[in-house]
Amino acid sequence: MPPVTLAIIVANVAVFLAQGAVPGLVIPFALWPVGADAASGGQVGFHFWQLLTYGFLHGGLTHLLFNMLGVYMFGGALEQVVGPRRYLTYYLVAVLAAGLTQLLVTAATGPLFPTVGASGGVFGLLLAYAIYFPRNKVFFLLLPVPIPARVFVFIYAAVELFLGVTGTQEGVAHFAHLGGLVGGALMLAFWRRGRLIRS
Repeated sequence: MPPVTLAIIVANVAVFLAQGAVPGLVIPFALWPVGADAASGGQVGFHFWQLLTYGFLHGGLTHLLFNMLGVYMFGGALEQVVGPRRYLTYYLVAVLAAGLTQLLVTAATGPLFPTVGASGGVFGLLLAYAIYFPRNKVFFLLLPVPIPARVFVFIYAAVELFLGVTGTQEGVAHFAHLGGLVGGALMLAFWRRGRLIRS
């Protein structure tokens, strides 16, 4: 496994174990909506570091396992293509974009619940994987046969958009997932523009 992919997985697992050992760890490092401190009487609130730290916290073992499986499946291959430094930058930009998207959504809809999880980063990795390896086959949980990565990413994004708009699956930050995907797309476009300028 490439070093940065391994480091991301180890960091997430270590933080998850720390969550169990330190009960109040989630409160200062989860992503709280802007204005949560006023609504809660100052007990919780938004801080800028949460835009990255929330991506290393998880709501349960299943949540952690699915996200780390995504990092392993899609991140390892991407790191080997773009290199460790670019890969880490890309992943963190996707996490950051997902967090910003979630802040915008919560500002519009009003819930004061915190957000945790690496899913935004995983969605960014999924997009890059589909672009660099479009014909590689992946399994979609709802379909019994493997499908090309580029089709998989389109279906998954459409499902997330539907669930987010309809609110069918409460408690899941669907728009944050899409924000991670958009952040990844912007990063890839930035790299492409840089290559065109150099050439």
